[in-house]
Amino acid sequence: MWQLYQFPLCPFSRKVRLMLGEKGVAFELVRESPWLRRDEFVDINPAAQTPVLIEDQKGNVLVDSGAICEYFEETIEKAPMIPGTAVNRAEVRRLVAWADDKLYSDVVAPMMMERMTKRLVSRDPPDTKVLREAMKIADSYLDYLDYMLDHRRWLGGAVLSLADLAAAAHLSVADYLGGIDWRGHKQTVDWYSVMKSRPSFRPLLGERMEVIAPPAHYDKVDFF
Repeated sequence: MWQLYQFPLCPFSRKVRLMLGEKGVAFELVRESPWLRRDEFVDINPAAQTPVLIEDQKGNVLVDSGAICEYFEETIEKAPMIPGTAVNRAEVRRLVAWADDKLYSDVVAPMMMERMTKRLVSRDPPDTKVLREAMKIADSYLDYLDYMLDHRRWLGGAVLSLADLAAAAHLSVADYLGGIDWRGHKQTVDWYSVMKSRPSFRPLLGERMEVIAPPAHYDKVDFF
């Protein structure tokens, strides 16, 4: 069985977990705190980043969420997550990159630093100015999602794709940390409610990071 090295609020690990869930791949979780830089983990991945996926019996080691998702897309036909024509697939990959690069760096990473890393690692208080700016930027990202969902059933087009998994994974972490104001974003709320109701997503909503509690709406499919 595959073993996924991750921690509860790693958005890239969440993306992989959603991908594995949709593909029907069995795996078990191994808790890894990359900031500790354990020698054994650094030996596996010198970048000391999660996720890392290992299949001991076959000696397979997969590193990086993008590479992991592409691997399972190539090797498992069930539930294609980069579907359609070449143009469709390019659009899915564009949106995955948008979530993994822009949404993460502008919104999720600052929230994780201020509300998770500082609390667990450095024991410093959060910078409220940084948090306010990240939440303001988050609202503009939700505006863009609203726009896309006005014109599409799913983010990447007519069917569920890796674009939905990636965006939902990042938003779920920001939401856990109390950094998302969903008011005025009905299209995105409706889409995210559907994502939250999927069997692949439910385990994420039940997992908790020590000493950091999510808002009351976090694990409710209807938000309220």
